[in-house]
Amino acid sequence: MGVKIQAVKRMDGIVKAPSSKSYTHRAFIMAFLADGKSKICDPLYSDDTIASLNSCKALGSIVNKYSSYCEITGVKGKPFTPDNVLDLKNSGTTLRILTSIATLTDGYTVLTGDKSLRTRPMQDILSALKPLGVTAFSTKNNAKPPIIIKGGFKGGITSINGNVSSQFISSILMAAPYAENPVHLHVKDKFISRPYVEMTVELMEKFNVKVEYDIKNKSFHINPQIYRSTNYTVEGDYSSASYIIAAAASLNSEVVIQNLMKNSKQGDKLILEIVKDMGSQVKIKDNEVKICGNGRLNGTKVNLKNAPDLLPTVAALGAMAQGTTYIKGVEHARFKETDRIHTCATELTKLGVEIKENNDGLVIKGGVHGGIVKSHMDHRLAMAFYIIGLKVGNIIIENPSVYNISFPDFPLILKKLTT
Repeated sequence: MGVKIQAVKRMDGIVKAPSSKSYTHRAFIMAFLADGKSKICDPLYSDDTIASLNSCKALGSIVNKYSSYCEITGVKGKPFTPDNVLDLKNSGTTLRILTSIATLTDGYTVLTGDKSLRTRPMQDILSALKPLGVTAFSTKNNAKPPIIIKGGFKGGITSINGNVSSQFISSILMAAPYAENPVHLHVKDKFISRPYVEMTVELMEKFNVKVEYDIKNKSFHINPQIYRSTNYTVEGDYSSASYIIAAAASLNSEVVIQNLMKNSKQGDKLILEIVKDMGSQVKIKDNEVKICGNGRLNGTKVNLKNAPDLLPTVAALGAMAQGTTYIKGVEHARFKETDRIHTCATELTKLGVEIKENNDGLVIKGGVHGGIVKSHMDHRLAMAFYIIGLKVGNIIIENPSVYNISFPDFPLILKKLTT
């Protein structure tokens, strides 16, 4: 089923950014691992984060879910062996983090999900866990889910490629405090999406776990420790807010987005620099941003190596801009819900966009019209195409409701700002 998006003239108003999906995943799982009861305030309840929360329950945590907060009683690093296979739906974050966490059980855990999730490559983390005394393998012997993990995490020294997914690194770090011995993890090659790992370390410290990081040698060292329960408030999500920011930048607008922290470690904060460079006015306060658009955008050059989730957003901005937009540094975006470089190029071409697909990005000549596009069941593509619809009109998006994966209130917020 599709939805037709019509053009609007202006965007005005004040809205609160949705809570961070990345921080919510991590907070839920660390609270589950902790000793005691934690209170996670203002979490994001979306399809992806619910997959993490349900997994915490299946692994032995007591969860009390309320509209504005979630109480989680931890298992003190001793998860139960789940009674059933864990269906993680479409949540790649949950899959990657739980691959290491499941080593803390005393039995076997099976992780699987929907058709898209079962295409996610997992060889890097499976290889990195092996020297740490972990037995984990793919049921189809293709390094993709379903993944079976045997309980047992001895610790030791290992290394992992840093140019595929930062979530593999976060996964090992989050489980490492409960290994039998210290864990030393070296990151090889390029260290992409580093801000996401910094977010992980920041939150681990809030749960009373110390991580030693050698920046020069790109290595982490974690001694055996215990997560302690805490009360934690989740900040706003620059990834999801990027669609509001992009819409405001492309239209005549005056939009204030609250709950976006000036000093956030989120890599997708880069969206503010991007829309400013493309011609929008951006005013930043400690906990909110203001976007003033004049309806015109200029092409830009941007490296998204530390913010790969911005690819669909910036591709949409480039399609609506005057001139050419060059996006590079996101070869790892080919391993998301879809091959986002290819699916962005394929669908934007249907809207009349002149676009070149490179190995690590896109070259986009501005100029776009209405048409029919597919979401490919990728939440970020669906929301990016929605933004184009608000600008040029007559955009029909097939399977648009996939935005529930990360931003359930997406259409409601945009409706509030455009009516």
